[in-house]
Amino acid sequence: METPVPETPAAEKDRWLGAFAHLPFAVVWIASAVALVGISMYDTASGWLMTTLDLNPFDVSLVHAATNLPMFLFTLPAGALADIVDPRRLILYISCGIAVLIVMFAGLVSLDLASPVSLLLTTFLLSAAWSVNSPAWLAILPSLVPRSELPGAIAANGVAYNLSRTVGPMLGGFAIVHYGLSAPYWAFAVANVIVVAALLWWRAPPKETASLPAERLSGAVRTGLRHAVNSRYFRSTLVRTVAVYPFAAAYWGLMPLIARGSGEGAEHYGLLLSIISAGALLASFAHRTLRQFINLDWMTALGSVGTAVALALFASFRAFPVLLGACFLAGAAWVLVLTSLYVSAQNVLPQWVRGRGLAIFLTVIFGVVAVSSAAWGQVAAEIGLDRALLAASAGALLAIPLTWSWELHDAEAIDLTPSLHYRRPQAVEDIADDRGPVLVKIEYWIDPKDRERFLRAIDDLGEQRRRDGAFAWGMFEDMAEFGRFEEAYLIESWLELMHFRERVTKEDRVIEDEIREMLTGPPHIEFLVSAERAPRRNGRRGAAGGA
Repeated sequence: METPVPETPAAEKDRWLGAFAHLPFAVVWIASAVALVGISMYDTASGWLMTTLDLNPFDVSLVHAATNLPMFLFTLPAGALADIVDPRRLILYISCGIAVLIVMFAGLVSLDLASPVSLLLTTFLLSAAWSVNSPAWLAILPSLVPRSELPGAIAANGVAYNLSRTVGPMLGGFAIVHYGLSAPYWAFAVANVIVVAALLWWRAPPKETASLPAERLSGAVRTGLRHAVNSRYFRSTLVRTVAVYPFAAAYWGLMPLIARGSGEGAEHYGLLLSIISAGALLASFAHRTLRQFINLDWMTALGSVGTAVALALFASFRAFPVLLGACFLAGAAWVLVLTSLYVSAQNVLPQWVRGRGLAIFLTVIFGVVAVSSAAWGQVAAEIGLDRALLAASAGALLAIPLTWSWELHDAEAIDLTPSLHYRRPQAVEDIADDRGPVLVKIEYWIDPKDRERFLRAIDDLGEQRRRDGAFAWGMFEDMAEFGRFEEAYLIESWLELMHFRERVTKEDRVIEDEIREMLTGPPHIEFLVSAERAPRRNGRRGAAGGA
């Protein structure tokens, strides 16, 4: 578990600086911003390079496909990887690999040896590397700033991204014109060297020494998905995500048609996209101030209303100045929603599953936006552009009351500090880490008059068991003896059981303490491991072995 960054007197004095009052965050933020600008320059140069290599529209479109496909393939496993290994080291290794890859490709471009295949392969590998890096970047944020500054740090990351999308294409075009087509690639290689230097300078807060071997990647992915499904707090974040982005995706997918409907040319289409980034940039700065007055739920609602108004403006007006204003509002609303959801996700994810949870969050956004953009295009083809945009506007507004009960959570809402109150199960002999599954049985005795209250509390406990790794759970009542209940759940392996017992938080212990108050005696706990059997010989089964 990473040690949280403490509040300091210097931070109090420099409150107006927010997250930037903490030197590690400022240094790492600058490095990541430079890397984002480098990526934007790469994207600009790659699109232009493909047109010089091959003018086939299908081949040109493959560049975009090679950029986005890895996001769907690798983001979730990358989140699990960020939880298993040190995320700082992961970013270091990946950034070194990116630098080497880009130097090799920049050399090919400089020597006029680049081909469509080499460009597509480089783009795919780069996007895959960035997919692996993204959850790790998010996972190190709590190590850079105190929890009270986490919303500002997330908003600052939004500033870096939107700034890179505004500045990067201009720098890429300038570099191509004045220094040649390979210049943006060399610049991107230098950007990754800066990232490596920043992370070598920064030393993460010390972690508690791991008492258990690391999880296996496949099991870690399954556990992460299980946590997302069974964590009510994280489910709230995901529900609010799918309540906004299907409708916000409408203007992203239909923006070329919106721009064409204004009667202006392609350069004005680019201007509309830039204004969206400008609105997002301003909202990133304003988010910290707004948070002093409204909570995450109202911030998300404000962003949803802004999205609905922007969609209505796109549908109702063709004048270019109005479209510019709608784009500015859409960008600002997008960032208000995204930052609020990010903060909620960070707040409700324990350290052990943070990388996986954030990867699931990103995958949901990528998937929803991709599918919804295509869906709104089909809707527009059926009922017309204006009606489709108005329908999306109405949907964004309607989703607010429909999902209002799914509350987002601030940093103070829950205590995710590990409780570490469980003792290690005793066994008569050593048990292999991969031995399993493991059946855990717990016997409870209660006063029958507490039955209803006990069952309500035990249901909450069952949700915690499934969230932390149990793949099956049940509660059983003895019909022969009133007041006797038996809980049973299954864990994949003995090692997973050890990890499971270290994942219980102080928030979880509140439920356990409530249950213990209703017991008439201490609970009785048993751990049963699947029996190992020798292979059959001559039609006869060998003797059972194991613990």
